[in-house]
Amino acid sequence: MLDHAAILALRTRDETSWTERDVMLYALGVGMGTDPMDGRELPFVYERGLKVLPTFPIVPSFAGGPLFQIGIDTRYLLHGEQSVTLHKPIPTRGRAVVEGRMLGAWDKGVGKGAVFAQEKILRLVGDPDPLATVVTTAFGRAEGGFGGPTTGQPAPHRVPERAPDRSLAIPTTPSQALLYRQSGDLNPLHADPEAARVAGYPRPILHGLCTYAIAARAVLAACCAYEPERIGHHQARFSAPVYPGETITVDLWIEADQVAFEARVEARDNLVVVKNGLTRLSGAFPQ
Repeated sequence: MLDHAAILALRTRDETSWTERDVMLYALGVGMGTDPMDGRELPFVYERGLKVLPTFPIVPSFAGGPLFQIGIDTRYLLHGEQSVTLHKPIPTRGRAVVEGRMLGAWDKGVGKGAVFAQEKILRLVGDPDPLATVVTTAFGRAEGGFGGPTTGQPAPHRVPERAPDRSLAIPTTPSQALLYRQSGDLNPLHADPEAARVAGYPRPILHGLCTYAIAARAVLAACCAYEPERIGHHQARFSAPVYPGETITVDLWIEADQVAFEARVEARDNLVVVKNGLTRLSGAFPQ
């Protein structure tokens, strides 16, 4: 039986590092540089004047963390929400300490599952100030009924009830998941047809974190002139899987210093695959 107080007391500390190659591989994995003649995207995949995508902190912080020390049955664990907050510019190479803690655990009841939120703070080695904060929320379908609180989970961001200001259609490639997984998420669900079938899918699905980054690409293109330092925060909730090769349409609602967004697959009756999205734009990094 899970213990709520013990869950919230969990702490982890890991070390990580990355190089320019990791930065470029991640950008390629989320579809940047598909047109090698596009001078706006080339700086994200070419070492000359290399730029770092604002969602990149997911890569060096991906492994480890307290979420996987709880004792959750990972066979029934679903990725629910993701956010990245940037506190300062991300260097193209670095060594960092990743400190993890649990933000919350909410009990939906016996047979109804539970929600868990984990925070990871990255600090460059030798720098006491945070570089980025990464928050992951997951739904454990088999974990309900452990006696945790039933309320208090942060409410998702609501997109405006009007037509979007911009919509960008971004294609994925049939091999996109095979490339994205080279950034560290090696779950066979995204590569092995048999593993996908066992999980109930007709074929491997795209990583949710890849779709999440594609939504950030849309904001970067539509609102930031491809200047990654203009994005200070990016959050979203996952609602359905994408299959590699599908085109993702990202709808954007632009309001001053923030952009609400959703993503859908038109070819599947406009199925919404990412919802409750919010990107905060900033000339200065939040503290």
